[in-house]
Amino acid sequence: MIWGMVPSGEVAAPPVFVRLAAHPLRWRLLTELAHSDYRVRELVTQVDQPQNLVSYHLRLLRDGGLVTASRSSFDGRDSYYHLDLDRCAGALTDSGAALHPAVRQHAAPPIPSAGQEGSRQIDVLFVCTGNSARSPIGEALLRHYTAGHVSVTSAGSRPKPSLHPNTIRVLRDTFDIDVADQQPRHLDTLTGRGFDYVITLCDRAREVCPEFAHHPRRIHWSIPDPAAAGDTDQASYPAFQRTAADIDTRIGHLLPVLAAIHRKEV
Repeated sequence: MIWGMVPSGEVAAPPVFVRLAAHPLRWRLLTELAHSDYRVRELVTQVDQPQNLVSYHLRLLRDGGLVTASRSSFDGRDSYYHLDLDRCAGALTDSGAALHPAVRQHAAPPIPSAGQEGSRQIDVLFVCTGNSARSPIGEALLRHYTAGHVSVTSAGSRPKPSLHPNTIRVLRDTFDIDVADQQPRHLDTLTGRGFDYVITLCDRAREVCPEFAHHPRRIHWSIPDPAAAGDTDQASYPAFQRTAADIDTRIGHLLPVLAAIHRKEV
């Protein structure tokens, strides 16, 4: 059959992504989860709809492969919902191709240097409990991809004495980034400092993360502690590889957001 044609008298069904996203409440849930991971009760408050209705539509989004859920490491009775943006991007591209092959995605422009006329540096803080694994990985990767165009810091609510050896190893082996000389820092050392974005990567740290000046945008990435995956460095290393890959994917999604923020300000 020729592209774009269906037998006479038949109507082509919209792609699954279109059917899922077209519902107003599901679209609202998708837009909320596009910014941060949330618990059901938080989504209920944000969309101002009954919990049973929100849960029903979240189940449809999970069945459609767009949303995943994981148990909170802070309270096992809670679950955090996460939007798979790569899956959405692929589904959106496929949906466009079903309409016409000319529909294509276009890469977002890069973040300009703070030295360019009319521009300023964006400040981002990554937070986890120990500041020895998840948050330093986030810090290192965002700094690497933005080449100094974004000011990046990480800290912990209960920092460890040093970075986990597997943090150093996975950044060196996978991304050729050296953080061997970096030391964890306490959130208290950042009191009074302003940020544009504060990103928590730990369910426990999210609960105790303080407020910062200038009301930064708060984002939560619910990511398990890779150090808890094994009793030895060798046993836990695959978990560090998965964690680094997850954070790398999420930062890839964050970059066009930061670029868009810059374009609005200049």
